[in-house]
Amino acid sequence: MRDFIAALPKVELHVHLVGSASPATVLTLARRHPQRGVPTDEADLLRFYEFTDFGHFIDVYAAVNDLVTTGDDVAVLVLGLAAEQARRNVRYAEVTVSATSHLRAGIAPEELDEALTTSRERAKAEHGVELAWVFDIPGVWDRDFGLTSAKYAVTHRPPGTVGFGLGGFEADAPRRAFREAFTIARDAGLHCVPHAGETTGPDQVREALDDLHAERIGHGTSAVRDPELLRRLAAERITLEVCPTSNLRTGAVKDVGDHPLPKLLDAGVPVTLATDDPGMFHTDLDREYLLCHEAFGLGKPELAELARTGVRASFAPEDLKRSLLAEIDGLGH
Repeated sequence: MRDFIAALPKVELHVHLVGSASPATVLTLARRHPQRGVPTDEADLLRFYEFTDFGHFIDVYAAVNDLVTTGDDVAVLVLGLAAEQARRNVRYAEVTVSATSHLRAGIAPEELDEALTTSRERAKAEHGVELAWVFDIPGVWDRDFGLTSAKYAVTHRPPGTVGFGLGGFEADAPRRAFREAFTIARDAGLHCVPHAGETTGPDQVREALDDLHAERIGHGTSAVRDPELLRRLAAERITLEVCPTSNLRTGAVKDVGDHPLPKLLDAGVPVTLATDDPGMFHTDLDREYLLCHEAFGLGKPELAELARTGVRASFAPEDLKRSLLAEIDGLGH
């Protein structure tokens, strides 16, 4: 099974640039910027990543984000992510970038654009991984319900920009409050892919659909509490980007046996696997697939279908989609 998973061509649709940084990468950045308060010793950093709840995770994420203060720091993150994706046979990834967080840390917009553009080109040339960008609203950090994030995304729009998202702590940020920002992004032709229903109830998944016109939803796992919503997601083919290890590490799901993924699949909801913040959660995409085999009993046909769902739900070029689907079909499962 490990060999099958390793050979499976994959896409990843839910991975945050800052959260993707390996401990080694974070240590490099922390030692560049020791005044930022992130541990510079590996053992201390790993303890730093022992999250007590979702709010604690957000605090730690913010501290690591504040290490990224130059375009060179951004390039370190992008190329580190691309190298890891290549090791896991990930051919295409839509990477969530919280642009306004980087701007607030002191990176000029033009410097951020240049870093993303050149490192994306290097990711393809050096690692064979095609990257696309989803610019997201980092919760209420923008303090204007995402208008700054939306204006950056549609005004700068570096090559590879495909979508607009919404992350951060959900409890104080109802999805409907970001309607105007998503309207700006949608009118500019960006795909809408907000987080919803990770740590809140199914009502936030509904708001993501009705108010933000979500085409995919990050997490969305609380939808299992609402049979009518499950039927809607299945009928409208709204793909959920499910990140099992993330849900366990942040406490959004208390035990792997309680994880909603099997119920989502049983309801016919399209599901793709993702890592969310793999550097912080000590995971990778192969491990997510293996977890689904070991914990939920998914076999090769079911794992291959998860990979197909990701390809179909992506905003990758159509020729790349066809090629990846043909490769998956050719594995002979």
